[in-house]
Amino acid sequence: MSAPASVITHPEKVLFPDDGITKGELAAYYEAIAPIMLPHVRGRPIMMERYHRGIADKGFFQKNIAKGTPEWIERVEVPKKGGTVRAPLANDARSLLWLVNQNSIALHVWTSRAPELYYPDLCVFDLDPSRDEPEVLRAVALTIRDLLLEWGLQSWVKTSGSKGFHIVVPLDRKHHYGEVAAWSAAVGELLVERDPEHLTLEFAKADRGGRIYVDTGRNGFGATFAAPYTVRPKSGAPVSAPCTWDEVARGSALPMTFTLRGMAERVRTLGDPWAEMPAQSLARAIERLRKA
Repeated sequence: MSAPASVITHPEKVLFPDDGITKGELAAYYEAIAPIMLPHVRGRPIMMERYHRGIADKGFFQKNIAKGTPEWIERVEVPKKGGTVRAPLANDARSLLWLVNQNSIALHVWTSRAPELYYPDLCVFDLDPSRDEPEVLRAVALTIRDLLLEWGLQSWVKTSGSKGFHIVVPLDRKHHYGEVAAWSAAVGELLVERDPEHLTLEFAKADRGGRIYVDTGRNGFGATFAAPYTVRPKSGAPVSAPCTWDEVARGSALPMTFTLRGMAERVRTLGDPWAEMPAQSLARAIERLRKA
């Protein structure tokens, strides 16, 4: 695969030195994956994770697009303390490739879409383990799936491309950010109460005691999570890849199983496991949690 020369500058730049993956190869991946990635990110404000010299050097996060950004890059103004942020949107393949050309390896997105930024269409549970204990991580993920099913909510799962899993509940945009954040936090508290041996709500790694951090903070206004199908800045170029619950249960989908160079074949054989995600109401689940 080769990236369009008219879009990508310095395609020969090596971004993943251990793997020899260049900026051009990264761009070619995003161009190829765009048809199934864009429906998941369209309209969502984006935070770029940029690595000008590749992942061997420190990268940085950027929420606000700089002056001089091409006018055709769609953007949305979002409030912040003391002002506003002009966040880029990736609504088409051209915009996606422009972000890659800024040496953005990973894209992090909001759980809501413009123009309804205060009403999320996703709720995210981010499992962040302290230890490499795949069986424990798998059991916890399946427990969360089953608990949500008890409350009438279907969930979808993806590898984080790092240490854990992201469990996602698609919503009907009828509840405000505050309501979704409060509900997810209460679910996190219930999970920890039921399994304090394996789960924690402690943000600081030093306080986790080797347990899995149930991060519900992805549901606050302006918070982000790794976009579906985004590449993560780690050796091997792992992808935060949507997968099936059967793959998780079998242990064939681990947090870093899927990589940039293997995604083309995976998509050819499996398609997009997140292709159909019907919106759901939180009303019943909120009521059930009150009674739990």
